[in-house]
Amino acid sequence: MESLDSCVKPIEKGSYVIYNGTGTIGKIIDIKSENNESWIKVDSTDLWYNSQFIQAIDKAEEAKIESKLKKEEAAEKVKRMKKRTFEDVDMSTELCDGGG
Repeated sequence: MESLDSCVKPIEKGSYVIYNGTGTIGKIIDIKSENNESWIKVDSTDLWYNSQFIQAIDKAEEAKIESKLKKEEAAEKVKRMKKRTFEDVDMSTELCDGGG
C-alpha cells in the first residue's frame, strides 16, 4: 500500500514532513499500514502520525531544513564544549597568584 499525505502526494522513508496539527517537522523514519491506514513515524518526536494529517515538504524546503539542523547541531556542540571546559575550573578560593 502506497502512503499518501494529506494532499494525496506519495511520501516515503527519509522524506521530511510536517504534522498539520502542531507544525512539527521531522524526517520519516518508518511507515506502516494498519486497517487500511498509513502511519508515519517521525524522528523529531519518535511518534506515529496518521498520514492523512501529514504534509510532505518539497525538496527545496528540505535543503533549508537540513542546513538549519546542521547549524543547530554545531551550536549545540559548541555549547557542550564550553560547558565541559568550565566544569573543571576551581572557583572555591578567592586567592589569586600574581606576578611581582
